Amino acid sequence: MEKSAIRPRVLVTKIGLDGHDRGSRLVAAACRDAGMEVIYTPPWQAIAAVLKIASEEDVDVIGISSLATDHLIIPKLMTALAEAGLSHIAVVVGGIVPDSEEEVLLQAGVREVFHPGTPLDRITDSVRQYATEARAESAASE
Repeated sequence: MEKSAIRPRVLVTKIGLDGHDRGSRLVAAACRDAGMEVIYTPPWQAIAAVLKIASEEDVDVIGISSLATDHLIIPKLMTALAEAGLSHIAVVVGGIVPDSEEEVLLQAGVREVFHPGTPLDRITDSVRQYATEARAESAASE
């Protein structure tokens, strides 16, 4: 099977101390139902653990769920991905993110922020697109 025919690999996780995982479970199920390979972690992941999983599982996209203020540590995740040579992995965020803080995430390299009420098919379509772009970027750098 050629690399472009491989199903998108998505890591759905929560970093920090936010334990509310209903939304992340729904998104993980929607991605799975849309034909993606989903690696799902329980809440309370450290950045180092997310990096390790992303690298070992060769993911295309990392989806971070934040319902508290844990999205404020995502710029540190973006820096860590770059330092680990994993900057081709697309990062998306879902949950409660104030408009003023959304811009901080986008400037750090987050591809998109999905707010509560975003239709699941819009999320899965975007994740599929970002996975395709991540694969192309990874292949170009090889």
